[in-house]
Amino acid sequence: MVALCAIVLAAIPQLGSVRAAGPPQNRPNIVLILTDDQRWDTLWSMPIVQRDLVHQGVTFKNAFVVNSLCCPSRASFLTGGYSHTTGVYSNNPPHGGFESFRPDEHSTIATWLHKAGYTTALIGKYLNHYGNAGKLGYVPPGWSRWVALAIDTVKYYDYALNIDGTVVHYHHRPQDYSTDVLARQAVRFIHQTKGPLFLYYATSAPHGPARPDPRDTASFPNMRPYRPPNYNEQDVSDKPAWVRSLPPMTLKREETIDAFRRRQYQSLEEVDRSVGQIVQALKDTNRLSNTMIVFTSDNGLAWGEHRWAGKKDAYEESIRIPMVIRYDPMGPQNRADSHLVLNIDIAPTFAKVAGVSAPGADGRSLLPLLDASASSWRTDFLVEHLKDRIAPIPTFCAVRSEQYLYVVYGTGEEELYDLSQDPYELQNRASDPVETPTLLQMRQRVKQLCNPPPPGFTFPF
Repeated sequence: MVALCAIVLAAIPQLGSVRAAGPPQNRPNIVLILTDDQRWDTLWSMPIVQRDLVHQGVTFKNAFVVNSLCCPSRASFLTGGYSHTTGVYSNNPPHGGFESFRPDEHSTIATWLHKAGYTTALIGKYLNHYGNAGKLGYVPPGWSRWVALAIDTVKYYDYALNIDGTVVHYHHRPQDYSTDVLARQAVRFIHQTKGPLFLYYATSAPHGPARPDPRDTASFPNMRPYRPPNYNEQDVSDKPAWVRSLPPMTLKREETIDAFRRRQYQSLEEVDRSVGQIVQALKDTNRLSNTMIVFTSDNGLAWGEHRWAGKKDAYEESIRIPMVIRYDPMGPQNRADSHLVLNIDIAPTFAKVAGVSAPGADGRSLLPLLDASASSWRTDFLVEHLKDRIAPIPTFCAVRSEQYLYVVYGTGEEELYDLSQDPYELQNRASDPVETPTLLQMRQRVKQLCNPPPPGFTFPF
């Protein structure tokens, strides 16, 4: 096991402006830009994000979600809690979806900031299974402005928005493309709001079917097929049964994934432009110099690694996410940070910068990493999953450390990968006698972190 890493860096001169929230009118503005199913390794294709965020902020190279699925991850973004804290393990009831999150709606980053004098807005995707409630005009507590997709499947056209309780339908005209509609709403909110604001802008892109804006359908014409070492993994004899049950991918299957991958990149082009529009609106309203902007995704996605094209698992492709934070009061940045950071850290970070509490949060504020004052940081974290009716992946608890990934399934199967030697997770070393000390440590650690475990799960040791 890797020992706790202590890193001491010099604090920058503007530290006081990071810590102090001040009276309501002087509190920093906060913007969360959340994409849907965007992998961590796709930011190269977004030149505006590179220019306005990456080159002006901190890129977290080791950012992860603690449950690689839409609804549980979004619940974690809103509260800072693990799935065992929020009770949201999946996209559907009884242990997931909007219905399972209802008891937590009274205490989210929106309610915390709203009580502190912020004007708050959610624009875009809220939670899975919100569609029926959205069509009935339901608006959760804490939101001053509510422009939420009132649908239960991802659509880029022919959808409905719940706008402050009124349902508005959009059709199939070019101006109805959802990313563009949501971006206009976000810009309008920034221009029309006085005082400190919190904007949660959540696009559907690049989630499947990953339909690009018409102007982007010819983009990336020469994109080469993606073939990492674990692509369509040939020898899966050391993998759990759910992976062994996946047949080797056919040429047709590979072509389908390649085409989808290209559409994902194409659909991110309008997201990229929308980031530029939001940054420009912050400039136009003299807010940019006092705004924290976070760009990230709700989970990653496999593009054929280990024969899998999906999420919900604990492999790197699904749990890693892009994360960039720009906060100008800290001064010029344009640097990368390698600490393990999580989606459950976002709500506590916003609370800290706004000078409010984050009751019930399991995550921690990222400010010590942003201002380079951290003397220590986490060296591992928990990943949870509850089996659903759709994917073959059994319920599991996992620990991802700086060096290892360990997974224990409800079936009793275990996986252990030394990521320093095997970054593509090709060799499961759970049965390797050399790794027995590490295996035992990981078993102890997963029991500490996965407490309580997912419904119906029992540890086999």
